Amino acid sequence: MNSKIWKSLRITVAIEVVAAVALSLAGHTASAQSLSVVPVNVFMQPGQKAATLAVTNSGSKSTSIQVRVFDWSQKGNEEQLTPSNIVVASPPLVTIEPGASQVVRLILRQSPTGREATYRIVLDQIPGPNEPGTVQMVLRLSIPIFAMPATKAAPKVQFQLQRDGDKLFLVGVNLGLSHEVLRNVVVTAANGHKMDVMTKASPYILAGVTKHWEIDTQGYAPQPGETLKLNADGATGPINEQIGVTSAP
Repeated sequence: MNSKIWKSLRITVAIEVVAAVALSLAGHTASAQSLSVVPVNVFMQPGQKAATLAVTNSGSKSTSIQVRVFDWSQKGNEEQLTPSNIVVASPPLVTIEPGASQVVRLILRQSPTGREATYRIVLDQIPGPNEPGTVQMVLRLSIPIFAMPATKAAPKVQFQLQRDGDKLFLVGVNLGLSHEVLRNVVVTAANGHKMDVMTKASPYILAGVTKHWEIDTQGYAPQPGETLKLNADGATGPINEQIGVTSAP
């Protein structure tokens, strides 16, 4: 999916998600604010030094948020965030009235070189005073920031299928200079048997990273040497590849 489509999307945090948690709190009512952010991904093109986010409070009460920026990296399947001084968010703390929006400005202090730089902006709702008999649920939003270098950068992911005991894994090695996104991933055997790949935790594979995703084989047992078909939606379009099954090292 291209950046124009991403920028047109809107992320809305539904308060109903916390309802199930609130049911376990006998005698109390759960309450929280509803926040939406545009865009859901921030793309900084070569030479671009600034970008903005619009945060809207669609709840019935004012809400305060803290805004922080982190360097974002991956170690295998683990997401790692460390405080960043390369990207500055302004304002870092703000109160938004009901129905109002706040623009958050992002300043890139140092342009990336060689390959894409990745960050995350984290918006934490600051809880206000509780009303009697209520339990307040607060929200956290995490938005990716992708900053492109002056030189051309693109993902280049090599895929493998590895069988480890009774489990099958899709392995992606990103040898490129920018991130790849994997969504709607399906692996299909020669007999037409379809298997879903469990990528819901994080669909991103950053530059230089190797990730493993477990495959729900649904009772099928692909053997080493067998060839399966991979279909997925990537950052720049469909991914369609024939991949052989190997034994895990």
